[in-house]
Amino acid sequence: MYFSFDEIYELRNELSRSISAENPDGRVSGAALEDPSGIGPARRLGKGWKVRPCIELQPNGKVELAKIKGPGTIRHIWITVDSEAYRSCLIRFFWDNELYPSVEVPLGDFFACTHGLRYRVNSLPVSVNPSGGFNCYWSMPFRSEARIEIENLSSRSFKG
Repeated sequence: MYFSFDEIYELRNELSRSISAENPDGRVSGAALEDPSGIGPARRLGKGWKVRPCIELQPNGKVELAKIKGPGTIRHIWITVDSEAYRSCLIRFFWDNELYPSVEVPLGDFFACTHGLRYRVNSLPVSVNPSGGFNCYWSMPFRSEARIEIENLSSRSFKG
């Protein structure tokens, strides 16, 4: 399927999904299902509240950010992370059961923040504000499956 930024405003006959720390496969009504037991601030709220808004990247560990059964198209990614993770974490995209990633790049570089520095970016495919999250609007289609993982190559943990 052909996609152009000239068509970004057009409505389509498709279903929209949101992938998050609480709903990594994007299933309908899949968020806010985590049981808020324990000592956290949400323990008294019960199910239905955002209990796991972020993930922790363990030192030298990998986390699967998303696993989507397709076909589909990723159209927006929003992520926040400590600036020390810009060069020490790699983001990888696998399409359609690939053994090797189609995209493998330092996290900051993917969002046009190279050399471990944060830059203000205001473009159609990437938006980075002075503080807060990174946004990406690259259209990334897949036929049967998409998987996104992040690997922390450093000896410290990060939340994002």
